[in-house]
This record gives sequence, C-alpha cells and structure tokens, in this order.
Amino acid sequence: MLGIAQLVKNAVRAGGPAPDFTGAVRTCIGCRQTAARDQLVRLVRTASGSGEPEALVDLRRRMPGRGAWLHPSPDCLRLAVKRHAIGRALPGITNAGELVDQLAGLSGDGIQPLRTDIVPL
Repeated sequence: MLGIAQLVKNAVRAGGPAPDFTGAVRTCIGCRQTAARDQLVRLVRTASGSGEPEALVDLRRRMPGRGAWLHPSPDCLRLAVKRHAIGRALPGITNAGELVDQLAGLSGDGIQPLRTDIVPL
C-alpha cells in the first residue's frame, strides 16, 4: 500500500497534479469509483436479535460494525447486487434483497433522491 508521500512523488514524477487529500475518500462497492465520504451512503453489518448478520443503512455513519459505501443511485445499487459486492464487502450477508428494500424505502422513488449531505457526520 502506497503512502500519501509516495503518491505525491509519483504524481510529480508523472507531471500530473498532486492528488487532493482534503477529506475522507471511500470506494463505492457498486461502480468501484472513489468519492468523498459525504457523497456516499454507508451500509453496515450488524447482528440481528437472533444473532444472524444483517445489513443496515447507516444514515448517520456512526453505527458500530463492518461498513461498506455505496453511491446513492439505482445504477450503483444494481451493480452492487449484480456483482454480489454486498456479500463480499459485508461477509456473512446472504440476502441483499432486504437491504435493497430498505434503501428503496428511504425515498419514494428508489435511492436517487436520498440526500446524504444533510446528515451530520
């Protein structure tokens, strides 16, 4: 894994601009693109009341447990389900259908209108 100093050195050597490290950057499990943390929705693996692992949407981004990040768009959600990325990012999660329903329930027309910029970090 390259450190920040090595990334900057590589960018300078290549003649490009130095990378921007102004905030926390996460990778969407659907499209595999990096984005600022405040542009993504956090999914978290927790234990249900019966002890089985389940995936939840963490709107406040504060729940304990293993987390994964996803763009709030139907395309990224479709890609994550198609690639089985939710199960790989959150080991033990076998049924992503419940998570899809939960994401769709947060906003009337799917997850596109879901605003993550108003949720306190």
